Amino acid sequence: MPSSALAHPPRWLNAGQLHPAPAPLLRDWLFDQGSLTRRLTTLSAARFSVRPLQQGWQVLRVDECSALQIPTGSMGWVREVYLLGADQPWVFARSVAPRAALEGSGFDLGKLGSRSLGELLFSDRAFIRGELQACRYPGAWLPAEVRVEQLWGRRSCFRRDGLGVLVAEVFLPAFWDHATRN
Repeated sequence: MPSSALAHPPRWLNAGQLHPAPAPLLRDWLFDQGSLTRRLTTLSAARFSVRPLQQGWQVLRVDECSALQIPTGSMGWVREVYLLGADQPWVFARSVAPRAALEGSGFDLGKLGSRSLGELLFSDRAFIRGELQACRYPGAWLPAEVRVEQLWGRRSCFRRDGLGVLVAEVFLPAFWDHATRN
């Protein structure tokens, strides 16, 4: 089944729409407005890194097109990475930007390599972060080696001029194992 064609796509909800409200630790990580990269760097005692998985032009998922306010079926740049703490995948991140807005924006997602997109977005004051939303992320949308159903994910859209970059982050079991011990 293509990753875009789920029978029941997730419902992305803001903090006030989640019932029951998540436990305090979960809520803190899902809805923190600061840089996830910085928080993971601190939690990992500076043993943070980014492992690129794939990137390139793809047809964006329906939920991504909706969040970016672009037509369904639009092409976009997709970047998928693991955010690692202590050499373990803690977070799966998927960042997308519509082709029409990205081309000519001067923002080249293809040259990030193993650098954190979050750090770049937070260091450019022209980007404004939209509302954080959370959901139980579909396992079918995760890489095979970390495919688990019902993991918590969050997303937000960073906007600058006419460009929107949608960033989704899914907290993997190894992250919660570490976070609950520290």
